Amino acid sequence: MSDMGVQPVAEAAPGGGGLTQWQRVTNTFAAPSKTFEDIKHGNRSWWLPLIIGALFTYILFGAIVQKIGIQQAIDNQVRMDPKSQERMAEANPQQREMGNKIALYATEGAFIGGPVIAMGVVAVMSLVLMATINFGFGGRAKFSEIFAVSYYAWLPEIFRAILGTIVIYSGMAPESFNIKNFAPTNLGAFLDPVETNKALYTLATWLDAVTIWRLVLLGMGIAIVAGTKRSSGYIAVFGWWVLMLLIAVGWAAVMG
Repeated sequence: MSDMGVQPVAEAAPGGGGLTQWQRVTNTFAAPSKTFEDIKHGNRSWWLPLIIGALFTYILFGAIVQKIGIQQAIDNQVRMDPKSQERMAEANPQQREMGNKIALYATEGAFIGGPVIAMGVVAVMSLVLMATINFGFGGRAKFSEIFAVSYYAWLPEIFRAILGTIVIYSGMAPESFNIKNFAPTNLGAFLDPVETNKALYTLATWLDAVTIWRLVLLGMGIAIVAGTKRSSGYIAVFGWWVLMLLIAVGWAAVMG
């Protein structure tokens, strides 16, 4: 646990030379290099971004439950996916009921257990990025540094949750809610998921302003803690993103 750099939420670095977590959070938006330099200097606590992310996730979840309904959100996903409609039509009543229960529990579990699930995802991503920046670009980053950088770089995602919550409470029709793309931060939010070509729609959803912002922060952060050029961090991060984008668009083209 010590390797993860866990510190109290507002604790500064020994000797008073470092930033508190609150300062690192605010600097992530105002002066991100200061946050990442502070992490490089040994201040690797990441609990505050975790708590902030969980808070806004649960606010969004509460809005969905209150104004949309989880069952309605699931029904919308089936309606937006012709293949899912086909599978439901071919299933018997017992199979449809079981499938609906599984989807309901999975959706609720993804929101409720989101912070824990995210920790696992961030851990895997940090390992991949550590290997990439160290072995591919001659960096010297530690896992705990990249893990902390990843959590602070994730902070722009709160704006997606905020926008999604605003959209929900603005009076949108529950039947039009898309739980997979609930905020107008990408081109896909302005396209019809049923009528639009699946590969094109997938590409449009990946061209997301919040995601690009987060990737820029992540590339900057891993370059700073690894002691490499900024360009190396951006290539490492965006290289993996482009690979995943191509896989996602290719899969949508095949399955669409």
